[in-house]
Amino acid sequence: MLIFLLSSAVTPAKINPRSAEKVVSEEKLRYEVSFLADSLCAGRSTGSWGGTLAGLWISHRFKDIGLRKFDDSWFRNFVYRGYKGSNVIGFLPGKNTGRYIVVGAHYDGMGKIGKVMYPGADSNASGVAALLSLAEMFARLKMLGKDYPGGIIFVAFDGKYLNMSGSTDLARMIGHGDLVDPVTGETITADKVHYMVNIDQVGGTYSPLTPGRKDYLMMLSDEDKGRRNALTAANNQYFLGLDIDFTYYGSRDFTRLFYSRISDQRPFLEKGITSVMFTSGITMLNNKPGDDASSIDYEILHKRILLMYHYIIRLL
Repeated sequence: MLIFLLSSAVTPAKINPRSAEKVVSEEKLRYEVSFLADSLCAGRSTGSWGGTLAGLWISHRFKDIGLRKFDDSWFRNFVYRGYKGSNVIGFLPGKNTGRYIVVGAHYDGMGKIGKVMYPGADSNASGVAALLSLAEMFARLKMLGKDYPGGIIFVAFDGKYLNMSGSTDLARMIGHGDLVDPVTGETITADKVHYMVNIDQVGGTYSPLTPGRKDYLMMLSDEDKGRRNALTAANNQYFLGLDIDFTYYGSRDFTRLFYSRISDQRPFLEKGITSVMFTSGITMLNNKPGDDASSIDYEILHKRILLMYHYIIRLL
């Protein structure tokens, strides 16, 4: 009996992934999108005062969440055609297995053209809010005792509107062995990055997959490597019921275009890293002055984030 009690005492309790869901709320998402889309950030163009403010704010959120810095800094600076950009990077350690996942979303926007500001709420304050929510949920689950097989690199990319220069710079660093695990000191190379998950525009509901259904999400990936069955399983297991598609509105050409060329997973694909992209598609408001915080459906954004969370758990 004593042996049984002792063995039971050291047996780790199974941690339910749903335990971390409560750290995300529609109210928090609304606040985060509203801040990034506010006139204070002035559209968040790369190198601007508003873009710098947005990057600093994200770094403070990473710190509050409990992520770790790389080389004692949240920032990785780069220069592209005279523009000075800055990726914001945080780390959540796992077991020392030489296995990593990158989860990213660009935070830069179009800024101002003349006197007209482009708030960029869906593109891509919604993606940054999703990134922060995922970081917070995974950090909370770790605090509860979850030990991940590998580390998770959370990055807010700058320079999306400058030819994906921010994501290109991070992919270059990984390809050259210039990124070092802040816990183990191990060099993070492309062969150790198991997946890259990119989040680009996930707050809109104006371009549904099925007429009349706002609750939808697209995941673009390599058909054989994207673990599409894991997304479907998460959607069913947690009764999220989102309308899911693995193409861009059924078009092979547009799917190839959006997946392979025009978002921040592209530089990682070019390094041979398996990548997926989450999006709710381009709407009539994207890259227009009307893309403000009031245009986001926060209930649906919340559901999309929960689905991404349970999908990524299956990748770890």
